[in-house]
Amino acid sequence: MSALTQQAVPLADPERPAPARNKRPRHIKGTRPGWFVYACLGVVLAGSLFPFYWSLLIGSGDSYTIRDPHMSWIPGGNFFANAAKVMNDPAVNFWPALWNSIVSSALIALSVVFFSTLAGWAFAKLKFKGSSWLLVFVIATMAVPTQLGVVPLYILFSDMGWTGQLGAIIVPALVSAFGVFWMTQYLRQAVPDELIEAARVDGASSFRTFLTVGLPAARPAAAMLALFTFVSAWNNFFWPFIVLDRQNPTLPVALSLLQSNYFVDYSIVLAGVLLATIPLLILFIFAGKQLVSGIMAGAVKG
Repeated sequence: MSALTQQAVPLADPERPAPARNKRPRHIKGTRPGWFVYACLGVVLAGSLFPFYWSLLIGSGDSYTIRDPHMSWIPGGNFFANAAKVMNDPAVNFWPALWNSIVSSALIALSVVFFSTLAGWAFAKLKFKGSSWLLVFVIATMAVPTQLGVVPLYILFSDMGWTGQLGAIIVPALVSAFGVFWMTQYLRQAVPDELIEAARVDGASSFRTFLTVGLPAARPAAAMLALFTFVSAWNNFFWPFIVLDRQNPTLPVALSLLQSNYFVDYSIVLAGVLLATIPLLILFIFAGKQLVSGIMAGAVKG
């Protein structure tokens, strides 16, 4: 027998841990988006920005620009002149209309957030008889067209003497069924029942528990609801056009008066459209970072 076969082979100790191996990091295929995803996002981005560029293109020209078969795709230099015509038009009442839109949209957004969060807290965390059926009824109201309530609402506010006033567009929008459903679904997952029980043990009332536990936890969803509600109230045209008059309009109603003449100058109309869009762009610029951080905080918390 050779010396190689006679040499004792050491046996592995079962209690001794095996030496750690240097494992190379594994890259999962498909974790990073490819060129096709970026191409699709580029197409969506271009399609989203094109209406703004088209409005700028026509709004910076003159009345002949939109009918010019050889129209240049480079914006002209008449935007500020057209915007000044919109702001100084006595028939439009631009500055009062802008103030009315800011006040009404802000009040509606704050009211919808507060009452929707309050109702969502009740449906999500308070146990009472018939809560499930009542929530179903609230959600079912979203299927009712808004136009069905226009005539009764107008008769009601006409009898109250509110036609032509901002209260006629603020009061019907103080709370929304979508806001209640949104906050209910979020609070069910974001707030554990142990926090509520701890607050009750400390002697907090139901409303104080809502203020100290529910509102801070609902901040991410409330931020999104406030932003969407503000944009919806800002762009609302149908009901304000019916219930308000020319002396006290909102901005969309005031800008519609630019098309009431026999000759419609679309360069001035689209310049007014861009002026109405600028406040929303400023809102998204300043609130975008907080909105994204709120969404991420809500995702981690959920």
